[in-house]
Amino acid sequence: MESIRTRNPQSALMSLEADAVSARSGFACLFSDSDEYETALIAERRAQGRYEQPKSRWPVVMLAGVMLMVLGTVLLFA
Repeated sequence: MESIRTRNPQSALMSLEADAVSARSGFACLFSDSDEYETALIAERRAQGRYEQPKSRWPVVMLAGVMLMVLGTVLLFA
């Protein structure tokens, strides 16, 4: 690696400025505020199908079965 002393000061300064611009560009945000980010995030997740209703009826059937067991237990001990 070449040291800064061997180069002229003007080229060293220009090199540092170019490095600073390059570093700043990596931290740029695509969204101006959190609402814009959340809207884009939700739109992307909907496109992936994450918010669709479950296609299986097993959760409803299991809930009904548990409710019937609780009701039967209450009636048994009442």
